[in-house]
Amino acid sequence: MYHWLWLRDLILGGSFLFLLCAWLVLAASRWAAPLTPVVAISLSPLALPLYAGYSLLRMLLAYGLALLFTLLYGHVAATNRQAEHVMIPLLDLLQSIPILSFLPAVVLALVAAFPQSNIGLELASILLIFTSQAWNMTFSFYHSVLTLPRDLVDVCRLLRLRPWQRFLKLELAASIIGLVWNSMMSWAGGWFFLMASEQFSLGDRSFQLPGLGSYLQLAADRGDPRALTLGLLTLIGLIVLLDVCLWRPLVAWAERFKLEEQAETIPPHSLVLDLLRGSPTARWLWKHLGQPLGEGLAWLLNRLQPLPGDRFTHPSTVEQARQDRLLHWALRSAGMLFLGLLVLLVLWISWQGGLLLMQVPPVTWGRLVLAAGATWLRTLIALAIGTLWTVPIGVAIGLSPRWSRRLQPLVQIAASIPATALFPALLALLVALPGSLSLAAILLMLLGTQWYVLFNVIAGAMAIPRDLLEAAALFGVTGWRRWRTVILPAIFPYLVTGLITASGGAWNASIVSELVQFHGQTLHTFGLGAEIAAAAGTGNYPVLLAGTLLMAALVVLFNRLVWRRLYQLAERRYRLA
Repeated sequence: MYHWLWLRDLILGGSFLFLLCAWLVLAASRWAAPLTPVVAISLSPLALPLYAGYSLLRMLLAYGLALLFTLLYGHVAATNRQAEHVMIPLLDLLQSIPILSFLPAVVLALVAAFPQSNIGLELASILLIFTSQAWNMTFSFYHSVLTLPRDLVDVCRLLRLRPWQRFLKLELAASIIGLVWNSMMSWAGGWFFLMASEQFSLGDRSFQLPGLGSYLQLAADRGDPRALTLGLLTLIGLIVLLDVCLWRPLVAWAERFKLEEQAETIPPHSLVLDLLRGSPTARWLWKHLGQPLGEGLAWLLNRLQPLPGDRFTHPSTVEQARQDRLLHWALRSAGMLFLGLLVLLVLWISWQGGLLLMQVPPVTWGRLVLAAGATWLRTLIALAIGTLWTVPIGVAIGLSPRWSRRLQPLVQIAASIPATALFPALLALLVALPGSLSLAAILLMLLGTQWYVLFNVIAGAMAIPRDLLEAAALFGVTGWRRWRTVILPAIFPYLVTGLITASGGAWNASIVSELVQFHGQTLHTFGLGAEIAAAAGTGNYPVLLAGTLLMAALVVLFNRLVWRRLYQLAERRYRLA
């Protein structure tokens, strides 16, 4: 039996490594090829596996970048109160800037940086996907750290854990459930904007990358139902594959970090996780590679973050102390240099932006303000509709492991299908309704934002300790009283995170919802999203910058006046401590 397990690992691991190497070689050849701004997209079914591989690699690289950003940015913002006053408003601002607004600058800058290859275009696509993935993950991690149970924080202080130990053993562990579900939402958001991230139109210039998004865009433009169906089926196949091989194992593994004393009666299950846990190859790699690397990394971090009384700070190790001081001085100098360069860059960008804004006439500013009001109303309506159905459904899924296993892949599929690929069919139905494209824009914004609330509510419901639910049942707390005293307070921090990211997503989705192009026709309704999309398409950079700044200002103002106060309420009253 033991030899059979090794043979199984050899077959599965060898096949995986072969496919991975072939995939990376094809992608590398594409990246290193001479710059081709426009490529011929084939609608042949035989091209779909290659296009799907290209898109999946871009998504993986963007997610890796988003995860690194989340852990670093969220940790600093939640643990340093001085930095928090700058970093959280900046995060609000970054979330509020629509993709199409900085797309021209990103694409042109990266293409100019890599004029001899496709690396610039690929990096531009990855960065644009990153912007659709990072913000909700960062807000989720930040709020999980902010609402840590006080008794666990006190235990870490009594055990004298170093900052890196506190990060791994408490902050990351306590935020795993929300981070996993927001990671799934980030992937869904990345798939939603995949079509926009693989095709760029900047005035009279166009750039294109081979991928699943370009395939779906071309199929939608030509009105080819066969190609569109095949593309969507390929996308759904990728989503199901990722669910089986990645998200379901992570959901099952994250159950161990739930804050409760009694284990789940029917814990989440994953065949892939069971294979990894029973794999002799995985155990051997962990023992001979993972543990030594972890011990070496722990030794290095202990040197960088010594505690009083450590042997690294003992008077006899004078040379080591001198080396540590030099290392800290070098790191501090590098940080100051980076900060200075960043300040100079911000000043230069502000100067250039001011010159562009001076070209916008007062009449245009008035039109943009009115358009912003129209988009704001659509955003509120979309958020209200999304919250009304996602809260009860999300709680039902999160509290039932059986329904969670059944509906998790279906929710991911529904959230990941780009609404832009369904525009031809949707608009044919929606435009005929009262309100024309204005109503259609609300529904299209809803399709792109409701999932942020749903995924966070599911994560919040799954994080409710089973002991708390059983205590409520023991005391006869049922019906609306159970919702009011147990469920809603427990999911409130997650709900706020979902609403704030959904709000930013709704403003972003307005750009592709208020101005739609397909079959050679352009349909638009009055709104700030339509103004920004039109300015980006015609290369009207002064109006594009003005609309972007106005949208960012409104989002940040709403976050400061509403969402930030709800965050403070969640931190003060609705934490498990």
